[in-house]
Amino acid sequence: MMKTAGNLLKPWFSARRFSSEIFVTRLSGYTTNEELIEMFSPFGVVTQARLILDPKTQRPKGFGFVKFESEVDAEKALKAMNGRIVRGRLIFVEIAKTTRPGEDATC
Repeated sequence: MMKTAGNLLKPWFSARRFSSEIFVTRLSGYTTNEELIEMFSPFGVVTQARLILDPKTQRPKGFGFVKFESEVDAEKALKAMNGRIVRGRLIFVEIAKTTRPGEDATC
């Protein structure tokens, strides 16, 4: 296979595809994993919901991840829930960025 300038200039990360996991921010500090599942289950089968906790207080930091069975369900949830008000707070939803093993997430 011959290398062309187009192949050399193509960024390595352009091959990433959408994930079936979404990232949810600006959640209330009182939100539970169960509420997160309940909030997103109308859009498809939720296989995992996890809030990120403060290591000292063990209280939610206001963001978390929701994993769906399919990418289509994740996309539906993103479109429906991004910019919605939940528990009096405007939340934001985006597709979670995934990294391959050994890949630096800060790129």
